[in-house]
Amino acid sequence: MLPTTRLTVSGLLARAVDVPVEPPLETASAQIRSAPLVLVDLATEEGVTGHSYAFCVTPLALAPMARLVSNLGPPIEGDAVAPLSIEDKLHDRFRLLGPQGLTGMAMAAVDVAAWDALAKAHELPLVEFLGGERPPIPAYASLRAMGLESVTEEAREAVGSGFGAVKVRIGHPDVRRDVEVVRAVRNAIGDGVDLMVDYNQVLSVPEAISRARILDEEGLYWIEEPTRADDFAGHARITREAKTHVQIGENWWGPHDMAKSLAAGASNLAMPDVIKIGGVSGWLRAVALAEAEGMPASSHLYPEVSAHLLAATPTRDRLEHLDLAGPILKEPLRIESGNAVIPTSPGTGVEWDEEAV
Repeated sequence: MLPTTRLTVSGLLARAVDVPVEPPLETASAQIRSAPLVLVDLATEEGVTGHSYAFCVTPLALAPMARLVSNLGPPIEGDAVAPLSIEDKLHDRFRLLGPQGLTGMAMAAVDVAAWDALAKAHELPLVEFLGGERPPIPAYASLRAMGLESVTEEAREAVGSGFGAVKVRIGHPDVRRDVEVVRAVRNAIGDGVDLMVDYNQVLSVPEAISRARILDEEGLYWIEEPTRADDFAGHARITREAKTHVQIGENWWGPHDMAKSLAAGASNLAMPDVIKIGGVSGWLRAVALAEAEGMPASSHLYPEVSAHLLAATPTRDRLEHLDLAGPILKEPLRIESGNAVIPTSPGTGVEWDEEAV
């Protein structure tokens, strides 16, 4: 244990890296061939450094995001590593601009790094620092392919490695192709494995309702983001019409956005993204809302941090396993028998492989 667990911010470093994604991640609207990541190091006067990263989706946002994170360093230098106080200070800076988009992601990345530093100072894994334990966290394989043969083979390999659930991205021009893919994957994985589908927002509300009624016969675990993410009223219509559970949440910009979604009845399930929901601080508020609704909560991306947070989530459901940062980490998150294994090392377990970076 350090002589003192009070930490003081001494600097903030942001680095832009574009990590190849092999094989590429295919969606109905785009193909992702690289993962643009901003790596964040929050240094302290006591010698403890907290780490986090933000996935920018497109390389076009990579340099601006890195500059924005760097610009958040001077306002908090000399401040205590107190995530809630840092959050308040940075939100005041962006009040007129708003906490969405890159500004929200930048603040969340600082928040995660601050929590990582505090947990390290207390020599505890993040989940234990938050008061939880380290149970195995059920994970699902988030498949990368959309082509019939390639996604079927990928699904078969995922189940062979121990996953008890898989997700396939659909949204083909014809719903008959969606059904063909779903049935092919089901045949490959068997009836004992849960199967989710993700439309990545590509359908209109009427088309989503029509396709959901057809997919209701396929025994799916959930249908994810069938229409535009911010259309809570539209998602509510789909949720009322579909027998299959509707999953949204990866594009909630903070707990307040989530509260609006819940009030609209936009989904049966919750899927916060740790960087869009507001970091560790935002996640804790978000899952309190989910608990009040009795709503199962899963994670979106960031499996290393999300495993800790799901372990401290009362209504936890599934961890999305899609390893984008693994190539630049010393130790990517381990999956054993379909469960995420939370490391015993202090903090989140995110440490950079500097040679790879």
